[in-house]
Amino acid sequence: MLLSLDSPVQYVPRVGPMMAQKLEKLGIYTVFDLLYHIPFRYDDFSHTTKISSIRPNEIVTTTGTIESIVNIFTKSGKPMQKAVLSDETGHIECLWYNQIFLTKILKPAMKIAVSGKANWFGHTLVLESPVYERTDGVDAHLHTGRLVPVYPETAGVTSKWIRGRINFILQTCVPTLEESLSQTILTRQKLIQLTIALQNVHFPSILSDAHESKKRLAFDEMFLLIAKSAYRKKQRESLVHAPILTIDDDSLERIIASLPFTLTDDQLLSIKEIRNDVAKSTSMNRLLEGDVGSGKTVVASIAMYITHQSGFPSILMAPTQILATQHYLTITKIFQALPIRIRLITGQKKEQKNYDGKEDAHITIGTHALLSDSEIIQNVGLVVIDEQQRFGVTQRNILLNAKKNTSTPHLLTMTATPIPRTLARVVYGEMDLSTLLTMPKGRKKITTWVVPEEKRIAAYEWIRKELKTHNTQSFIVCPLIEESDTLITVKAATQEYERLKANEFKDFRVGLLHGRLKPKEKDILLKDFRLQKLDILVTTPVVEVGIDIPTATIMVIEAADRFGLSQLHQLRGRVGRSDLSSYCLLFTENISELAIKRLKALESIHSGPELAQLDLSLRGPGQLFGTRQHGLPDLKIASFTDSALVHAAKTEVELLFAKPIDLSTIPLLREATKESKIESIAD
Repeated sequence: MLLSLDSPVQYVPRVGPMMAQKLEKLGIYTVFDLLYHIPFRYDDFSHTTKISSIRPNEIVTTTGTIESIVNIFTKSGKPMQKAVLSDETGHIECLWYNQIFLTKILKPAMKIAVSGKANWFGHTLVLESPVYERTDGVDAHLHTGRLVPVYPETAGVTSKWIRGRINFILQTCVPTLEESLSQTILTRQKLIQLTIALQNVHFPSILSDAHESKKRLAFDEMFLLIAKSAYRKKQRESLVHAPILTIDDDSLERIIASLPFTLTDDQLLSIKEIRNDVAKSTSMNRLLEGDVGSGKTVVASIAMYITHQSGFPSILMAPTQILATQHYLTITKIFQALPIRIRLITGQKKEQKNYDGKEDAHITIGTHALLSDSEIIQNVGLVVIDEQQRFGVTQRNILLNAKKNTSTPHLLTMTATPIPRTLARVVYGEMDLSTLLTMPKGRKKITTWVVPEEKRIAAYEWIRKELKTHNTQSFIVCPLIEESDTLITVKAATQEYERLKANEFKDFRVGLLHGRLKPKEKDILLKDFRLQKLDILVTTPVVEVGIDIPTATIMVIEAADRFGLSQLHQLRGRVGRSDLSSYCLLFTENISELAIKRLKALESIHSGPELAQLDLSLRGPGQLFGTRQHGLPDLKIASFTDSALVHAAKTEVELLFAKPIDLSTIPLLREATKESKIESIAD
């Protein structure tokens, strides 16, 4: 068959179904994926010399004829392969270990090139475990005598094997590739041609060639990511129509003045931005990003009040029953003096109302259970989705595109997941962004300590004293529900609950909360904890969001090094929700320098986005959020930490969309104009 970049990788010669299965472990499914499987380093085998000129500790390449090759055994009985290689200047021994098959591949009189480090073996100068290749083969001088690419590998897939397959693709598919960017962009951004970049990123003559190639390919990746977001936004603005929601200044000022607290400048600005958005016939698509405890729910409540004043109902959807219930309690309290009908719908509680239920609700709050009742989601003016990355595209589209809707509702998405601002603008590029950076007045910073194992007993004593003195409460978070056979050093909630209840906190009322409990059991536990019928709640990270208990002032996190900084910050945010002094204790048995450095950052940094930026630089985007964030796009080459790259790509996208253009004429963006692709990207 004719091979193209879209072809399944199994059709590349010498791949086949079995190797294709192994390549899947590296995320390689198509010829394109293999071509863009980029080396993570290059071995410099470019120093070529005659055998007589080889010196100890040098990394060299030399060519010659095999005089002999045999399997021998070391004194300990391990198999070793010894070949004698010669040229016109002399001979040298090459040694390999545990590669008995070599005597069937390498034969006397065969001409080969070898690359490796020269070492003394006893009193003999040898090349140990050198890379080899036939000089008369198809892939001659692919593995030796040059900068040799080294790739991410998996069992049964070596860099040497990958090189051969990529070399075939470069020779057969790449020469006919269409340039994906305009010459204007290439010139302005000082980028090399695509075909040259693909050739040089795999087989560069000098390292600077590889750097220039990665720069080009990284730009393509970031440009495409940002352009797809911009395209979705442009589509939405031109095709989607929403109800016009307005409120007069006096009514808005009255509802803000009725709140039992003063809004921050960030909250007031966000409300202004939302008010301007919903007053248009184009559907709002705004992300409200705010740190833990920054007051996102209050801003969303004002948005729902504006919707109510315009005669439309609102929906708020949360990913868990705990979070939905917390929103219901908070919003009911905010509007307690107003005739606004609010109801809660979850999988367990079909309807909980703050009114008699004879009339339709103005505000409906719930989990995905909302989606099963088509009447609830008809003709709403505003949809608020909390932690949108936990919902799929299909679920969100059910809310936004209910069949009986005469228009598309405005959409406000909230996230407490700390995201560096530049990253947020890339990930959520099709959204407008409002950020809450200022914490409400009265909130104290949470004192945070990293607690090594030798200070555990003293920490327990301090917690006991603190709880008794101030009549407060504590969370103790464990990574696992039950003990693991493989993670024997990681504390589990069920066992830790039994141990603490019987020993360190036998004089306290201790509860256990985890994800396997029935919803009714969770509700009872949280209610008891909220009413201070419990002093300590041993739990898993299920309390990461949706828990607001002002009397809880101590957060203990076991095996803290197993969490991302952002998730630790989220958990820390479950305390410090009043004017009481609050504390977070990070227990760890990991003494590695990197682990301690990461955790120590929480002692001095109290900003979620700052911590996320630090985690991004220390651990990379794949681990940014502790568990993988579904909304975070994969990048093979580009990096979210490369602010210059993000800026350059964003600038070019803005210039591109500043004037009417048919995106299908631009190869790199052609797929982005297909609706099916857009939906899969958004997921």
